[in-house]
Amino acid sequence: MTMNFTIYGKPQGKARARTFYNPKLGRSQSVTPEKTVLYENYIKQCFLEQSNPSERWFEKEPIKMTIIACFEIPKSTSKKDRERIAGGKLFPTKKPDADNIAKVICDALNGVAYGDDTQIISLTVCKVYTNGNPCVNVNLKGGKDEK
Repeated sequence: MTMNFTIYGKPQGKARARTFYNPKLGRSQSVTPEKTVLYENYIKQCFLEQSNPSERWFEKEPIKMTIIACFEIPKSTSKKDRERIAGGKLFPTKKPDADNIAKVICDALNGVAYGDDTQIISLTVCKVYTNGNPCVNVNLKGGKDEK
Protein backbone atom coordinates (compact mmCIF):
# COMPACT_ATOMS: atom_id res chain seq x y z
CA MET A 1 0.00 0.00 0.00
CA THR A 2 1.23 3.50 -0.87
CA MET A 3 0.00 6.86 0.41
CA ASN A 4 1.00 10.33 -0.75
CA PHE A 5 0.02 13.65 0.71
CA THR A 6 1.18 17.27 0.69
CA ILE A 7 1.67 19.67 3.58
CA TYR A 8 1.16 23.14 2.11
CA GLY A 9 3.23 26.07 3.33
CA LYS A 10 6.81 26.67 4.37
CA PRO A 11 8.52 23.51 5.71
CA GLN A 12 9.04 23.56 9.48
CA GLY A 13 11.08 21.43 11.83
CA LYS A 14 10.36 20.14 15.30
CA ALA A 15 11.49 22.61 17.94
CA ARG A 16 13.12 21.46 21.16
CA ALA A 17 10.92 21.02 24.17
CA ARG A 18 11.45 23.69 26.81
CA THR A 19 12.31 22.29 30.24
CA PHE A 20 11.86 24.27 33.43
CA TYR A 21 11.60 23.66 37.15
CA ASN A 22 8.05 23.91 38.50
CA PRO A 23 8.29 24.83 42.21
CA LYS A 24 4.59 24.02 42.77
CA LEU A 25 5.12 20.42 41.65
CA GLY A 26 8.65 20.23 43.00
CA ARG A 27 10.02 18.80 39.73
CA SER A 28 11.07 19.68 36.21
CA GLN A 29 8.56 19.81 33.38
CA SER A 30 8.98 19.80 29.60
CA VAL A 31 6.66 21.66 27.29
CA THR A 32 6.54 21.38 23.50
CA PRO A 33 6.47 24.86 21.89
CA GLU A 34 3.00 25.90 20.69
CA LYS A 35 4.22 26.47 17.11
CA THR A 36 5.35 22.82 16.92
CA VAL A 37 2.06 21.52 18.36
CA LEU A 38 0.07 23.59 15.83
CA TYR A 39 2.25 22.35 12.92
CA GLU A 40 1.86 18.71 14.02
CA ASN A 41 -1.93 19.17 14.12
CA TYR A 42 -1.80 20.75 10.64
CA ILE A 43 0.18 17.73 9.33
CA LYS A 44 -2.48 15.37 10.75
CA GLN A 45 -5.23 17.44 9.15
CA CYS A 46 -3.48 17.40 5.74
CA PHE A 47 -3.02 13.64 5.95
CA LEU A 48 -6.64 12.96 6.93
CA GLU A 49 -8.04 15.28 4.22
CA GLN A 50 -5.89 13.81 1.44
CA SER A 51 -5.95 10.11 2.29
CA ASN A 52 -8.57 7.46 1.60
CA PRO A 53 -10.26 6.55 4.92
CA SER A 54 -10.19 2.83 4.11
CA GLU A 55 -6.43 2.89 3.49
CA ARG A 56 -5.19 5.09 6.33
CA TRP A 57 -3.67 2.60 8.67
CA PHE A 58 -0.46 0.62 8.39
CA GLU A 59 -0.88 -2.15 10.95
CA LYS A 60 2.48 -3.34 12.27
CA GLU A 61 4.23 -3.79 8.94
CA PRO A 62 7.47 -1.98 8.04
CA ILE A 63 7.12 1.40 6.33
CA LYS A 64 9.36 3.31 3.94
CA MET A 65 8.93 7.08 4.16
CA THR A 66 10.12 9.69 1.67
CA ILE A 67 9.89 13.39 2.52
CA ILE A 68 10.60 16.14 -0.03
CA ALA A 69 10.69 19.62 1.51
CA CYS A 70 10.22 22.26 -1.20
CA PHE A 71 11.55 25.71 -0.29
CA GLU A 72 10.79 28.97 -2.05
CA ILE A 73 13.74 30.45 -3.94
CA PRO A 74 14.82 33.62 -2.09
CA LYS A 75 14.16 36.83 -4.03
CA SER A 76 17.78 37.87 -3.50
CA THR A 77 19.12 34.80 -5.35
CA SER A 78 21.47 35.77 -8.19
CA LYS A 79 20.84 34.79 -11.82
CA LYS A 80 23.87 32.48 -11.66
CA ASP A 81 22.52 30.69 -8.58
CA ARG A 82 19.05 30.43 -10.15
CA GLU A 83 20.67 28.60 -13.08
CA ARG A 84 22.44 26.26 -10.63
CA ILE A 85 19.11 25.60 -8.89
CA ALA A 86 17.43 24.83 -12.24
CA GLY A 87 20.30 22.45 -13.06
CA GLY A 88 19.93 20.61 -9.75
CA LYS A 89 23.31 21.79 -8.47
CA LEU A 90 22.23 24.11 -5.64
CA PHE A 91 20.06 23.09 -2.69
CA PRO A 92 18.70 24.85 0.41
CA THR A 93 21.32 24.52 3.15
CA LYS A 94 19.38 26.52 5.71
CA LYS A 95 17.13 25.83 8.65
CA PRO A 96 15.13 23.83 9.36
CA ASP A 97 17.46 20.82 9.45
CA ALA A 98 16.33 17.78 7.46
CA ASP A 99 16.22 15.62 10.60
CA ASN A 100 13.92 18.09 12.38
CA ILE A 101 11.57 18.16 9.37
CA ALA A 102 11.42 14.36 9.49
CA LYS A 103 10.92 14.30 13.27
CA VAL A 104 7.88 16.60 13.23
CA ILE A 105 6.23 14.60 10.43
CA CYS A 106 6.99 11.18 11.93
CA ASP A 107 5.69 12.25 15.35
CA ALA A 108 2.56 13.89 13.92
CA LEU A 109 1.56 10.71 12.06
CA ASN A 110 1.86 8.47 15.16
CA GLY A 111 -1.53 6.87 15.76
CA VAL A 112 -2.93 8.48 12.60
CA ALA A 113 -1.16 6.80 9.66
CA TYR A 114 0.58 4.07 11.66
CA GLY A 115 0.72 2.76 15.20
CA ASP A 116 4.16 4.10 16.03
CA ASP A 117 7.09 5.62 14.12
CA THR A 118 9.20 2.61 15.14
CA GLN A 119 7.59 0.94 12.10
CA ILE A 120 9.61 3.22 9.79
CA ILE A 121 12.53 1.16 8.48
CA SER A 122 13.66 3.53 5.73
CA LEU A 123 13.54 7.33 5.81
CA THR A 124 14.66 9.64 3.00
CA VAL A 125 14.54 13.42 3.39
CA CYS A 126 15.38 15.84 0.56
CA LYS A 127 15.43 19.63 0.69
CA VAL A 128 14.93 21.27 -2.71
CA TYR A 129 14.00 24.63 -4.18
CA THR A 130 10.71 25.07 -6.02
CA ASN A 131 9.43 27.66 -8.48
CA GLY A 132 5.95 27.05 -7.11
CA ASN A 133 4.59 27.38 -3.60
CA PRO A 134 6.61 25.97 -0.69
CA CYS A 135 5.34 22.64 0.63
CA VAL A 136 6.35 19.20 1.92
CA ASN A 137 5.48 16.08 -0.06
CA VAL A 138 5.28 12.85 1.93
CA ASN A 139 5.19 9.30 0.54
CA LEU A 140 4.46 6.28 2.77
CA LYS A 141 4.99 2.81 1.37
CA GLY A 142 4.22 -0.28 3.38
CA GLY A 143 2.92 -3.76 3.27
CA LYS A 144 3.85 -7.28 4.10
CA ASP A 145 6.42 -7.39 1.28
CA GLU A 146 8.21 -4.14 2.28
CA LYS A 147 11.54 -4.98 3.86
